[in-house]
Amino acid sequence: MEKNNQELLITHLFDAPRELVFSAWTDPEQLKHWYAPDGCTIAFKSIAVKVGGEFHSCINDPVHGECWIKGIYQEVVVPERLVFSMILSNEQGDNVNANEAGKSEDWPEALVTTVTFAAIGNQTKLTLHQTVAEAEAKKTGAYQSWFSMFDRLNNILIAG
Repeated sequence: MEKNNQELLITHLFDAPRELVFSAWTDPEQLKHWYAPDGCTIAFKSIAVKVGGEFHSCINDPVHGECWIKGIYQEVVVPERLVFSMILSNEQGDNVNANEAGKSEDWPEALVTTVTFAAIGNQTKLTLHQTVAEAEAKKTGAYQSWFSMFDRLNNILIAG
């Protein structure tokens, strides 16, 4: 994937086999331990990791409150690739606009996240691509949050 300033592209090397890293992205029990920015928690109202499966989650930020997201898994290729939409919503699952969700007007109401998992010996190179401008992701803290979440996940996998 080529880097495009209108989209976010991050790579990270995990000290764990790709099957374990992939599982951490698809198991709700594991997701709740790392898939939220520092100081925040995540809860899943529903999650079905399969093609056409949906999720509905809430990140609770002690400063900014709740952020509800829903989405649909478009691709699930074990243990190589996940593609899913992320749509701003409310607790009932209704779509909301960026301002209603507490985001800037430049934040997309829906974006697509593609995560690929490449085995490199006993490590995993993860590539994350999102259809949001990198500058916007940096402005909102989403960009920085990915790195802290990846560090937390790597520590969990090492301790595993």
